[in-house]
Amino acid sequence: MQLSGRRIVVGVAGGIAAYKAAELVRALVKAGAEVRVVMTEAAQKFITPLTLQALSQHPVATDTFDLTQEATIGHIQLADAAELLVIAPATADVIARLAHGMANDLLTTVALACRAPLLLAPAMNVNMWRHPATQANLRVLVERGAHTVGPDAGELACGWVGEGRMIEAADIAAACAELLGPRDWAGRRVVVTAGPTYEPIDPVRFVGNRSTGKMGFAIAARAARRGAEVTLIAGPTALPTPAGVTRIDVATALEMRAATLQHVDGSAMVVMTAAVADYRPAAESPQKLKKEALGDAPALTLTKNPDILAELKGRAPVVVGFAAETEDVERHAAEKLQRKGCDLIVANDVSEEGSGFGTDTNRVVLRARDGSVERLPRLAKDEVADRILDRARALLGPSEAVAAR
Repeated sequence: MQLSGRRIVVGVAGGIAAYKAAELVRALVKAGAEVRVVMTEAAQKFITPLTLQALSQHPVATDTFDLTQEATIGHIQLADAAELLVIAPATADVIARLAHGMANDLLTTVALACRAPLLLAPAMNVNMWRHPATQANLRVLVERGAHTVGPDAGELACGWVGEGRMIEAADIAAACAELLGPRDWAGRRVVVTAGPTYEPIDPVRFVGNRSTGKMGFAIAARAARRGAEVTLIAGPTALPTPAGVTRIDVATALEMRAATLQHVDGSAMVVMTAAVADYRPAAESPQKLKKEALGDAPALTLTKNPDILAELKGRAPVVVGFAAETEDVERHAAEKLQRKGCDLIVANDVSEEGSGFGTDTNRVVLRARDGSVERLPRLAKDEVADRILDRARALLGPSEAVAAR
């Protein structure tokens, strides 16, 4: 993790997780960042400014009306100098005040004046986290462009068990590095499909597959972090929407096709990560089919779904397809690349441990239209997403990049 010379302001709000701010400041400084700390009055009840001053090697800002502080590290100066503002812990109170544009203490004043990206690391009681007001306030901030990391689930300081525990300092520091990373997709639109499709047999049953959408959601999240305007077309999945991503939920292959074709024009890239069903039941029963009426071995008549990937040929400067295989991965990938007219195929063996549906890792082969082949080791899916975006960016020529703006 490299943050050498990057200017980060860490805001510390009043919650028991404030003690973790010391670990975060130390991790950021160790990575080379120049760290300034802003604390609320409540935060000082949990950890002293002196501790964070020693770790950051800079005075800690605590009071908007302290003339000495304003003379040396004024709140506007802090806001202007920041390349990133991180609030950890971000309590329910601070999230609410930020959502309503309040500036009634030094931290919210700096946040309101700051033009740098905002990263929130929520931490609170599970019931406070789940409260509709907190979720609504957080949505407002995300819609305005704020980023979030966490919270974790587990045993909380209050004795409850559930979501609300502030994510570890190392994870927050990694999120900082990501946000301050390359913005090479800025000004470009990207469409990503993810997850399975469910093809209904009747109101209760459907034909589906094992895809969870994790790979597609990782690509959408990383593309947004790298500056792209991302539209994520998601099949049935419980995954949360990545920060800064516009999500469209669909269920069937026909719905996914309609949404994809509606949004492809003007995009720089389309990534067809979704495991779209090849077939659907020829007729959907309006009522639940009774086992007694079907007999011992009922027949299910299927009809072919449209080939969305093949329809996208030439519709965007870069079209990326996926090949989920169980044997002869590279041969099938090469054949699919030619047959579908893609610019890049991402192939993996879904029967391999740590490389299939629902895992947090993947091992893929990237085969491009220029004949190049890149074989990646098993990596976390967000790392795989970055490698795919790197390869796709290389395929996007200068004239195509300008045209896609």
